[in-house]
Amino acid sequence: MRIHREGLVPITVTGSLFLLNLLLYSFYIHFSVYIAISVFLFLIFAWALRFFRIPMRFSHKVENGVIAPADGIIVSIEKDVENEYFKDERIKISIFMSIFNVHVNFFPIDGTVEYVGYHPGKYHVANLPKASNDNEHNSVVVRKDETHVVLFRQIAGFLARRIVCNIKEGDIANQGEEMGMIRFGSRVDVFVPLDAQVNVQLGMPVRTQKTVLAYFA
Repeated sequence: MRIHREGLVPITVTGSLFLLNLLLYSFYIHFSVYIAISVFLFLIFAWALRFFRIPMRFSHKVENGVIAPADGIIVSIEKDVENEYFKDERIKISIFMSIFNVHVNFFPIDGTVEYVGYHPGKYHVANLPKASNDNEHNSVVVRKDETHVVLFRQIAGFLARRIVCNIKEGDIANQGEEMGMIRFGSRVDVFVPLDAQVNVQLGMPVRTQKTVLAYFA
């Protein structure tokens, strides 16, 4: 397991607070208060370590498949008009990430990064339908050829206040390779062609680099 660089500051701060509290043992009047604060600070530190982890997984190439770009739960599978780039109807598969999921994002297919578009916005709860367009979001289009093309959208949630995207237009995308992350509770929408075969169901947990969301026709 590795730690994402975005987590270095939060982990250092929470770890330092925990250690500082241990050193201030003699200043506490009540031992129970000391234990309670120590446990609380340790849990926050442990959560920060878990949140910013990059899991060591073996990513298998799925040439005709779209793998999940994020860990989470499938909260929506529906036809929707994608107005930002394609400007036509697509199948939208939405993955909601809780604060306990891995929040590092990965490329769903091989290809070339054709478009990257960041949009400031609101911070509705990420599993609400309106979050897809109203919330702060970052859209990425990866194209392998005329039939293998995907738009996936990093969406900030109620707690998420930072979208990280480490790529630019023209970059080579490798399926299962890291491309960014979203800090705290958030969501990723994946737009695939209408003739794609969806491979997941509502409420299904998915794992990035592992779960195939859909297969191209």
